[in-house]
Amino acid sequence: MAASRIHPAALVDQGAELAEDVEVGAYSIIAAGAQIGRGTRIGPHVVIGPHTRIGQRNRFFQFSSIGEDPQDKKYGGEPTRLEIGDDNTIREFCTLNRGTAQDAGVTRVGNGNWIMAYVHLAHDCQVGNGCIFANNAQLAGHVHVGDQAILGGFTVVHQFCRIGAHSITAMGTILLQDLPPYVMVSGNTAVPHGINAEGLRRRGYSAEALAAIKRAYKTIYKSGLSLVEAQSRIAGESAAQPELQLLAEFLASAGRGIVR
Repeated sequence: MAASRIHPAALVDQGAELAEDVEVGAYSIIAAGAQIGRGTRIGPHVVIGPHTRIGQRNRFFQFSSIGEDPQDKKYGGEPTRLEIGDDNTIREFCTLNRGTAQDAGVTRVGNGNWIMAYVHLAHDCQVGNGCIFANNAQLAGHVHVGDQAILGGFTVVHQFCRIGAHSITAMGTILLQDLPPYVMVSGNTAVPHGINAEGLRRRGYSAEALAAIKRAYKTIYKSGLSLVEAQSRIAGESAAQPELQLLAEFLASAGRGIVR
């Protein structure tokens, strides 16, 4: 790596693997075993822990802790991992922890995510692509987040919850159960408020697809059907409207129940 791209006040362990054009700011620390891909920029005062693999063109702002030990009292020093994809922005004071042996042993963040200040992603979380986490969004352990979900500021998510693709939470939302794809929620605890229609329009969903998703929402929340009955009906309709397949599969595996 070109020495001019590493600030002289940074500490980069000889056992770390950095692509040639990675930039490292003053007072940042990169541990042995970290792997960092091309085009990634690490600001000042960032700590990158061991067993952390970071892809290309990511940007880390100051005072973030990336890939440190999980905050789990059962953790016994196992060599668990954090894996981050490409084109993510991680702002100030974020904490992304490695996984635990009690799960898959890895915390994963996909591609193109926008993670604002003070966000916490606990051990074993699995985050998809294109998500937005506003300031102070907090994920407990083992949370799964689908593609292009949006978490409003100060959203707090209980461990083992799942957040469906294209869903959205308002500021200050408390999630104690699974949040289905496409659904908007708010409150403590969260209650549903329709579908993320504007977000879906911006992502190119047709009027026909939006109408089908709205009907599915009414099936879940307005029809009086049980969750199993609603899932079965939506699954039957998904053959004609593929966008509903995502929703039907999510409902079929809702182990914690859903926000309802």
